[in-house]
Amino acid sequence: MNIVVAMKQIPDLQQIRIRDRKPVFDNVPFTFGNIDKNALEAAVQIKEAGEANVVALCVGSSDLEDTIKEALAAGADEAKIVIHEGDMESSASAQLIAAAVKKMDAPDLILFGEGSGDNYSSQVGSRVAQILGLPQVGYVSKIEIQDGSAIVTRSLEDSEEVLKVKLPAVISVTADLNRVRIPSVMQILKAGKKPKEVIVENELDIKAIGSMIETRSNLAPEMQRKLIQVKSVEELVQVLNQEGFTGGN
Repeated sequence: MNIVVAMKQIPDLQQIRIRDRKPVFDNVPFTFGNIDKNALEAAVQIKEAGEANVVALCVGSSDLEDTIKEALAAGADEAKIVIHEGDMESSASAQLIAAAVKKMDAPDLILFGEGSGDNYSSQVGSRVAQILGLPQVGYVSKIEIQDGSAIVTRSLEDSEEVLKVKLPAVISVTADLNRVRIPSVMQILKAGKKPKEVIVENELDIKAIGSMIETRSNLAPEMQRKLIQVKSVEELVQVLNQEGFTGGN
């Protein structure tokens, strides 16, 4: 069984600072989104339950060659990296991922996180499924592989839905699917020896990458602080009560 896990390289959100309502990315390291890590953990668990080869597929800048070690240490057997410098929105990402998948041995399962850690558009998995002509299921909180099909549980707003989808298929998972394990020192050391292929964008069968969305601005919300000074705990409690933060009167 071949499993492809699409993972997006994003800046470490914990280290981004805001200046003049704009994010500052200077010296911010890259990592993978948390839900992408849940998708990879799901693939690793499927592999552990049977025979499977897990490929981490990533699209991003040349920094990916360092970031990808994180996925290899977490259980991916090999990595495919598509180098694309510059920003990308959902349609462009989907075109590159779908083109890269077409160059591989036909995967039985393509996993996505339900949304990336930065834009969280929740579109890329569905777009890739449409391009490849595969069935797609989103918001999956449980996966079980049975006789060439996946039995999945979808988490909806007020209920759960159990579906059976014939493989190959595209599945987008939620953070509730599993608990991501921390790689051991041995896994981290072995990550550097696992196969890794760098794919240059012009090697893919794409005439031109179309972009349907233009980001005009990306601003943090304005915060109006009251700057109320207090001189004692009693005054602090009184102010919190007045502002309605404690439920007091």
